Amino acid sequence: MIFVTGGSGLVGSFLISALLARGLPVRALYRQQPPTRLAAGNIDWVEGDIRDGLGLRAALAGVTHVFHCAGLVSYAPQDEELLQQINVEGAANLVDACLERPGIRLGFVSSVAALGNGTVADQPAGSPMQLDEASKWDLGAEHNAYATSKYLGELEVWRGVSEGLQAIIVNPSVILGPADWDRSSTRLFRYAYNEHYFYTPGRINLVDVRDVVDALLRLTLDTTLSGERYVLNGGSLPLRDFLAQAAACFGKRPPSVAVPEWAAETIWRLEHVRSLLTGARPLITKDTARAGRQPTEYRTDKVRRALGLQFRALAETIAWCCAGLRPAEATGPPVLSVAQ
Repeated sequence: MIFVTGGSGLVGSFLISALLARGLPVRALYRQQPPTRLAAGNIDWVEGDIRDGLGLRAALAGVTHVFHCAGLVSYAPQDEELLQQINVEGAANLVDACLERPGIRLGFVSSVAALGNGTVADQPAGSPMQLDEASKWDLGAEHNAYATSKYLGELEVWRGVSEGLQAIIVNPSVILGPADWDRSSTRLFRYAYNEHYFYTPGRINLVDVRDVVDALLRLTLDTTLSGERYVLNGGSLPLRDFLAQAAACFGKRPPSVAVPEWAAETIWRLEHVRSLLTGARPLITKDTARAGRQPTEYRTDKVRRALGLQFRALAETIAWCCAGLRPAEATGPPVLSVAQ
């Protein structure tokens, strides 16, 4: 029996499909409603919350493998407490529940954000930052609340490993897949579809959800590796190029006006004031405004050696996502950038 948290999310839903294709029985946790496209199949849907430790203990009855895909991605200041509850306390709850059932293997979905920012002083001027699994989290550096929550969530897994839990961690960059227009990276496709004029300079690291699921499955089910983490990244490209490729797939006009740094800094400050006065969520935050300014490359040598994994070309992934999205849903406020 395989237990999946975040079964209604992008990674969770594709993972469940892959598990079913292997003929494996699945128990999946959801909060609001199970995804309709997974209504059929050998799935035991469990309504619950990752913050409910007792509920998790009950859900793990008879389970042999756990995939933790649940998590919150947010850069809004008002979500800092929720990030702590879901990404850190939720991870601690799941690790504790797994430790009560010896023999369980855990596949944990983290993020490249948990690798930290590296040390800019060690990099030649103008060269990309090189980060991999060995990158050290700088406790003295400034980190956004999301990155901090993912790092602290990983610490809970390492605690579990030290107490005997068999676990691996994957650290994907921005995950691309056809999903809800209003959630996570899919908002970038919506932005391209709606033909907005502006884009922020900088690069973005991306990975296909199918590659994330493939690596997560194989590392957790097909190996005995434990106490290791693996960076998953298909590559990087300028945000402008990504939006241009997505717009071309939709037959739309690409954004053509770069937002200078001073303007982005002004916009996020105005958005912060607006959110304080109205309670609305900011369309752009300090973290998203500054995302991608320091070029970063996430090295994937470790997972390539472990699995022989070859990541899909980003152009192929972008075209696949555009084909699977429903243009009628492409509505809502614009998004200028996304951080991984």
